[in-house]
Amino acid sequence: MKFSKIFLIAATLAATSAGAMAADISGAGATFPYPIYAKWADAYKKETGIGLNYQSIGSGGGIKQIKAKTVTFGASDAPLPGKELDETGLAQFPMVMGAIVPVVNLDGIKPGELVLDGATIAKLYLGEIKKWDDAAIAKLNPGVKLPSTAVALVYRSDGSGTTYNFTYYLSDVSAEWKAKVGTNTAVQWPAGIGAKGNEGVSVNVAQTKGALGYVEYAYAKQNNLTFTKMINKAGKTVMPGSASIQAAAANADWHSQPGYGVILANQPGDSSWPMTAATWILVYKNPSDASAVREALKFFSWAYAKGPKMAEDLDYVPMPKTVSADVHKMWVSEIKDSSGKPVFALTN
Repeated sequence: MKFSKIFLIAATLAATSAGAMAADISGAGATFPYPIYAKWADAYKKETGIGLNYQSIGSGGGIKQIKAKTVTFGASDAPLPGKELDETGLAQFPMVMGAIVPVVNLDGIKPGELVLDGATIAKLYLGEIKKWDDAAIAKLNPGVKLPSTAVALVYRSDGSGTTYNFTYYLSDVSAEWKAKVGTNTAVQWPAGIGAKGNEGVSVNVAQTKGALGYVEYAYAKQNNLTFTKMINKAGKTVMPGSASIQAAAANADWHSQPGYGVILANQPGDSSWPMTAATWILVYKNPSDASAVREALKFFSWAYAKGPKMAEDLDYVPMPKTVSADVHKMWVSEIKDSSGKPVFALTN
């Protein structure tokens, strides 16, 4: 396996961070959107001269850092509930969408050749299915020669919004999973080995025969990992990609949850990818450093306007224009400096 693309992205972001000046933007959190944030950061620095110092440490770490006020923004794939937003004084908004995909390391199996469904993935991660030629997997894959290889489970060891969305989906499709494990950014895994970040899971799956993991689609493609197709809520077999992510997000009511905290897992529709997820940004409504937050919001405004094509090139799906327009209005109405004036103006 070659990891040159993801390492190139890491180097790009490091370059934008090196020698960071006071005007540079600081953030930390989710690894799920790291590739697109790195690409946006590189383009934004070339255009404005302002860099982005983003620590890809997982959603849990990002939430801790923004609450500790050590960064200007936090990033999380697990949205904070309204009560927590109110208690902390944080504003939350979605930035981009993507797909979580199962990835495997099986001899003779090509990307998109194997089919899995939620119930089977739950049984695999519960440790109930131990071999790849198990009858449950064979039933989903008639005609596919499955190896009699032991299943080597890989999961996120850090507090992770990807894990939150993955376990949310499994809880939705499996009563047993919901009862025994449940949904959270970190859970008590019944079996397997842990790895840090989407990067760590990608490396572990690539290096371990018989491995099964879950990562953001961009990581799977950039690292040439073997992702699977899935059977969705409508009973249809679907491939991950822009079309199936957009289909899952098509009917999302972004105002149904505080802070636009809509979970897109297991959405209806023949074409919907069942493990679709958004990722969110967190900033203080009354920041102690209003100028730093203003610069961060300028970057995110630029990303909404000029970043969609770059996002699509990395197999993310940009937020609908109606959502980004509404987010801009929220910035003006809710994020204020110490004098009560909006930190961000729509003319920025």
